[in-house]
Amino acid sequence: FSEGGEYFDRERAVSRGKAIEQEGADILDIGGESTRPGSEAVDEMEEERRVLPVIEALAGVIQIPISIDTYRARSARGAIDAGAQIVNDISGFRFDDEMPRLAKQSGAGVVLMHSRGDRQSLHRQNPMDDPVSEVRRGLAASVEKAVAAGIPGAAVVVDPGIGFGKTAAESLKVLKSLSEFSKLGYPLLAGTSRKSFIRLIVQDATEARSWGTAATVVAAILNGAHIVRVHDVRQARVLADVTDQLTC
Repeated sequence: FSEGGEYFDRERAVSRGKAIEQEGADILDIGGESTRPGSEAVDEMEEERRVLPVIEALAGVIQIPISIDTYRARSARGAIDAGAQIVNDISGFRFDDEMPRLAKQSGAGVVLMHSRGDRQSLHRQNPMDDPVSEVRRGLAASVEKAVAAGIPGAAVVVDPGIGFGKTAAESLKVLKSLSEFSKLGYPLLAGTSRKSFIRLIVQDATEARSWGTAATVVAAILNGAHIVRVHDVRQARVLADVTDQLTC
């Protein structure tokens, strides 16, 4: 994935999506609204304008599944109709009560991420006394909503939300404790790529983006992550393949 509106143009986005598949991605995640610190929310119509044409175009030319990164059921519905197969919800079903029902009815897979607060306060949360326990409770609550909606367990992935409403130290602790979240019984997704917590360790911004991210990807896999969400697919493919061979 890429943030900051770099691929709002349909032709560029489709070209990049095809390249990502060739670089070794197993899933292509597409979103129309950045949720990084300092970002502004966009309305549903604008979100759909940005993503639906791209998903529709890519669904016919790539073989890997497409994930729609949204917390809105209407946008997710449009994306699924256009060809997306997975809904990646940063709110873990907290922001839109219709999302669990949509996921069940459509048969889409779901990624349930831990976050706190509403859209405006995502990154302005008080420190946690015990981040690992709190994240686990939050993920369990999201999973309960999925179960209540009748979503099959095989369709659920959980994401501890590293970098979302967490201090750098909290994000580092969550990453080091990823195996704890495996106890929920679902595959784990870890999104550490270019997150600001890496700067707690690596001061140089360029090195943090590349080498720092690489180290966190390996750590995530070693600690139980089944999926890693990254910007640099080519690098991550090598890291994942080598790490898997060293641990199998």
